[in-house]
Amino acid sequence: MQKITLPERNDWRAHAQEVGFTFADMHGEPYWDETSAYAFTLTQIENDIEDPSTELHAMCREAVAKIIASEELMTRLAIPDAYRDLVADSWRRGDPEIYGRFDLAYDGTNPAKLLEYNADTPTSLYESAAFQWQWLEDQLKAGLLPEGTDQFNGIHEALVARFSDVFEQDSDLHFTAVADNPEDYGTVEAMGWAAREAGLGAHYCDLDKIGLSDDGHFLDDQDRRIAVLFKLYPWEDLLRDDYAAHIQGSGCLFLEPAWKALLSNKGLLPVLWQMFEGHPNLLPAFFEADVADALAGRGPAAPACADAFDRAAAELAEAHVRKPILSREGASVTIHQSGKVIEQSQNSDYAEHPRIVQAYAPLPTFDGFRPVIGSWIVGETCAGIGIREDRSRITQDLSRFKPHYILA
Repeated sequence: MQKITLPERNDWRAHAQEVGFTFADMHGEPYWDETSAYAFTLTQIENDIEDPSTELHAMCREAVAKIIASEELMTRLAIPDAYRDLVADSWRRGDPEIYGRFDLAYDGTNPAKLLEYNADTPTSLYESAAFQWQWLEDQLKAGLLPEGTDQFNGIHEALVARFSDVFEQDSDLHFTAVADNPEDYGTVEAMGWAAREAGLGAHYCDLDKIGLSDDGHFLDDQDRRIAVLFKLYPWEDLLRDDYAAHIQGSGCLFLEPAWKALLSNKGLLPVLWQMFEGHPNLLPAFFEADVADALAGRGPAAPACADAFDRAAAELAEAHVRKPILSREGASVTIHQSGKVIEQSQNSDYAEHPRIVQAYAPLPTFDGFRPVIGSWIVGETCAGIGIREDRSRITQDLSRFKPHYILA
């Protein structure tokens, strides 16, 4: 794994505007950054990222079955009482999943470590699936990359195949996101593009324009019934909205399905560690309430996890991360080393939620930036990666997206 300096394409910003990549710069800072790129060997991609990601997703599906069978775990993941059957039933019915994104710490040598799973509403899809592929083709054409250079990126093709597998030809799908958010719309449009290539109808409607018919069906802004809805709106918010009471009787299939609320929740991480302790791609993780006294030297860990905590105690004492079970873009995350906070997010959103404790896996540093690997799952298989880097140890909303390639 290397970071290679490369010339930028002369016209890339004009091309970005032409194709609707309007958030290539955000908050006065570059978001898409092609002044350099990350290079991998094929072995690194296949053995260290692709195969482990597919395995991790299978493990996550096993975790769903465990969580829905446990009222205690449903409580710890803050699934509202009124909608636990909704979540569980969506799993038991086999409501289909489309995509998700693992965030991995990987240095090119040691096993990739799962930091979290963005399983419900992951963004950076367009730039991962399309814009970085165009970058690769342009750099090859310009002779700036050796002939035969490749990229781990079958994301768009996998999405098309997934939509084809799940839905019959000419089925109508609706797509929604919060209005006036270019990044969210870019993700939704990338999904709609794949659906249309799969021979499906794809209709967009702003989230706040979705209505409810007299007989309890969701309607778009043209009063068309919504039978299938891809919503770039997290389940943890949706289940606390007034409209949640109408989901069960609406006859609407949601993408991602309600059971994905269990995987996009950081409470998943201690569940995975409990089930698969010692797995090379997992970090020791516990619910903070179970181990806070033990970490502070005030007493033992909770009996149910005391033995596992003892086995991880030295690693956690050296360094660990505390994360709210519901958090986005690094909000309210703190990194502790040798009993001191060495970094914390300035964004305190989500601070009111219960937290988990996870062993700290430092991101590698290249030219002062720390990359995190976004490993995309489509259906149940890893289909490609996207990379974001940040000067901070905590990847936040001002991170940069970097293209990558596989060495020829």
